[in-house]
Order: sequence, then C-alpha cells, then structure tokens
Amino acid sequence: MKKIYIAGCGGMLGEAFYHQFKAEYELKCTDKDVNDTWLSYLDFRDFEAYKKDVLDFKPDYLFHLGAYTDLEFCELNINDTYLTNTLAVENAVYIANMLNIPLLYISTAGIFDGAKMVYDDWDTPNPLGHYARAKYAGEVFVEKNANRHLICRAGWMMGAGPTKDKKFVQKLMKQLKDGKTELYVVNDKDGTPTYTHDFAKNVKLLLEKEYWGLYNMVCGGETSRLEVAKEIITILGLQNKVQIHEVSSEYFKKDYFALRPPCERLLNKKLHLRGLNIMRDWKIALTEYLQNYYKGYLD
Repeated sequence: MKKIYIAGCGGMLGEAFYHQFKAEYELKCTDKDVNDTWLSYLDFRDFEAYKKDVLDFKPDYLFHLGAYTDLEFCELNINDTYLTNTLAVENAVYIANMLNIPLLYISTAGIFDGAKMVYDDWDTPNPLGHYARAKYAGEVFVEKNANRHLICRAGWMMGAGPTKDKKFVQKLMKQLKDGKTELYVVNDKDGTPTYTHDFAKNVKLLLEKEYWGLYNMVCGGETSRLEVAKEIITILGLQNKVQIHEVSSEYFKKDYFALRPPCERLLNKKLHLRGLNIMRDWKIALTEYLQNYYKGYLD
C-alpha cells in the first residue's frame, strides 16, 4: 500500500481526500485544526516540524491542501497570508524534492482577473488581491521548482457539509435553516462549482496515470452565483416558499470588500484532451452534495 502525507487536511477538501483515498492508500492527515479523529496536529508554516513529520512517515506522495481562503481575512492579514499560502507551499516543495516524491498543490480559479468569459489551462493568470496573488505565487513556485508535481485548479468549492463548508452553498443553507424566506444573491459573478469528491477522484486518476503538470479541474457547465442559488431552491423544492432578490456585488461591499473577478469560469481543456475529465456537471454534483450532506438539515 502506497503512502500519502496530506498536509492541511482539516478543511472541506481534506474531508473528501481522506474518504476517497483511505481504502487504497496509507494516509497521514495533519492540520493545525484537529477537528476529526483521523487528523493529527501539524502547522505546515513551521518548516522544521513539517519536514520532520513528513520524513518520519516516509510517504510516496505529498499532498499540500491547506490555505487561507477567506479573501477579506487575507486582505487584512497580508503577512500571514503569504506565510500560509505561499511560503508554506515552498516548504512543501523542498520536502517533496528532498524525498524525490510527487507534490500535489491546489490552486484556484481566483488567480484570473475575470476579463475573459472562460479560462483554459494555458491562459495567463492576473491575480487581483492578496489571496489570489499568494496562491498564484505558490503555483509558480511549484511549477518552476518541484521535481514532479500536480497543480490542480479548483473553482467554487462545495463539500463536507455544515461542519466544514464555509463557502457559498453553506452560507445559503444556513440562511434557509435560520428561516429566511428572502435571499439576496449577486447577479454579477460567474464561475464553475467544484464538488470536493469529484475533484479528489480526478486527482486520484491523474496520480495513477502519472500525468504530472497543471490542470484546471472544475465541474462541467458554466454558471453564476445567481443560478447556483436558484438551483439550490429548486432541488430543495422551496420555489413557492423562498424568494431570491438579485443584487449587484455593491450590495455586500461592506462585508465582502476584497476584489473578486467578475468571471472565474474554468475549462478542463487538458483533462478533456487526455480523455481524463471525470468531473460531472455542476447540477448533478450539487444535487448529490445536498442529498448526502444536508439530509434533515432544514427540518
């Protein structure tokens, strides 16, 4: 059984990786937030501690998942953002090269400026804020310096349910749970949802094929925040009970002041050309996500 060390595994993506890989690989999953029985403590910003923990485990692969993803936090805590989202990634590269093992790094659709309607794997990023800049700096460092690497760019992440999902779907579900019958949703943000389990499965496929490099990896179909919200209401059968009000991003500017690209739509061009795109349509993935993780949540 091959071994994988997964750093920053305590979040929504780590939950999916643990469940998708645990049957076929020996895993060591770490995070600074030990919120599950299968996690142990590690702060990957501490290079010496990170190096010792990985070297002691002697893995065949190193997965570096964790990052700050709250854009407002990143704008207000710039040094901490680069320490966590960039320098810790450099730590991972040094360790992977030391062991001569492949490194997985998770990048984001947020590194583009939104000037185009859709971005493929070869489009040139132009990050707008500190979150995007730090993530892109990590991507560049991995691409230039890791001996063997997989860089997988995710879109609007959804997964892990109410306990770990801090993103758009959970924010809407929380409002519905709180009894809100009117939702205010932006009509000027386009993107591609990414179901964590589909993402983990597609990473596994690339790993097994040993197709290293950079890949866009999002669910199929181009959509928007507004359309995702409407689809959630439809899946839940709440069309006659909940009203959606369209607003511009300006409406939420006080709380969400960080710069966000108007369009983050990715195209899985490389996966498609290699015949390895197993990411499902976002509506199918969203339906499965709500059924698997939110059953009884609104009762």
